[in-house]
Amino acid sequence: MSTVQIDRLLDTVIKQNASDLHLSVGRKPTLRLHGGLRNLDTKVLDSDDCVALMKSITPERAQQELQEDGSCDFGFAYGTEARFRVACFRQRGDITIVLRLIPNQLLTFDQIGLPQICKELIRRPRGLFIVTGPTGSGKTTSLATMLDYVNMNLERHIITVEDPIEYYHYHKKSVVNQREVGVDVPSFSEALRRALRADPDVILVGEMRDLETIEAAIRAAETGHLVFGTLHTTGAAGTITRVIDAFPTNQQAQVRVQLSTSLIAVLSQVLLARVDKPGRVACYEFLVVTPAIANLIRENKTFRIDSAIQTGRKFGMQLLDDHLWTLYQKGLIAADEMIDKGKDPGELTEKVHRAGGNVGRTELDTSD
Repeated sequence: MSTVQIDRLLDTVIKQNASDLHLSVGRKPTLRLHGGLRNLDTKVLDSDDCVALMKSITPERAQQELQEDGSCDFGFAYGTEARFRVACFRQRGDITIVLRLIPNQLLTFDQIGLPQICKELIRRPRGLFIVTGPTGSGKTTSLATMLDYVNMNLERHIITVEDPIEYYHYHKKSVVNQREVGVDVPSFSEALRRALRADPDVILVGEMRDLETIEAAIRAAETGHLVFGTLHTTGAAGTITRVIDAFPTNQQAQVRVQLSTSLIAVLSQVLLARVDKPGRVACYEFLVVTPAIANLIRENKTFRIDSAIQTGRKFGMQLLDDHLWTLYQKGLIAADEMIDKGKDPGELTEKVHRAGGNVGRTELDTSD
């Protein structure tokens, strides 16, 4: 299979606006489209096809890593059309490639439905803003939108640390420098340490994956920088608990105090399949750290955060299940999808029944 065909495959991904392309031995090239998988009408890939496809797009450095470690990740630009984030790995001795489409077009707040209050929060000179959600929930897109807003409207020096770089940002009103872990800098924590010496105003940490990085991010937020970070958690209260639990027990009280003063918001999101038209819609849980919530964090009462979010509507806060319910009532998502993604499936099922609706599965499934 020649590079002509990788071009044809990538063109198809862009044309159909698929989120991912899967290339595995023994199966036709497969698109992930609106959350589902769809085979392309080409030949079934064999071992040689996958090796040729891998070689046609993978830089030397990454090919060596694949050879030594059995997997590699990298990003590449496909003409002016788009960028792709690529994961290559060995399985059963063969090579599998998964490509994630990263559109060149940065989206606006309205296009992705981000809470408008985010605009006010990201104008702040300092603090930690955490975006969370499962893999593939659109965290990268939300962060890119927020950074682009800062870039267009404010004079800031923005440093991003990513693995790999996904959306490209160009200098607008701000100066933007993007560092790729493994290419420009060895690790997230090292990049953060160095970033503080480079007169930054805004720092984006692609992933707060280890204690060192989380510590460095909190420190940077405390010392007068606006720090964006991501975690693979669900829910705002759970995210705060997860950050605190990353620290040794004897440091947790101190971290609670630090978080109560430096954390400004937690945005937790999931993507859902739409029923009104092809595509997906984002659903958000949003926590803004008010003095009352800062107290709950400091006093280790995170279990009360959900009810504080409910009473904090005037600050733009919302619970995930409340937003899910709104989307369901507007006819944008199916009941099953809402219940699958909700935090309290039992309560949501009850609400559907009370509203005279039906859940498409047996009652037994909703008790988990």
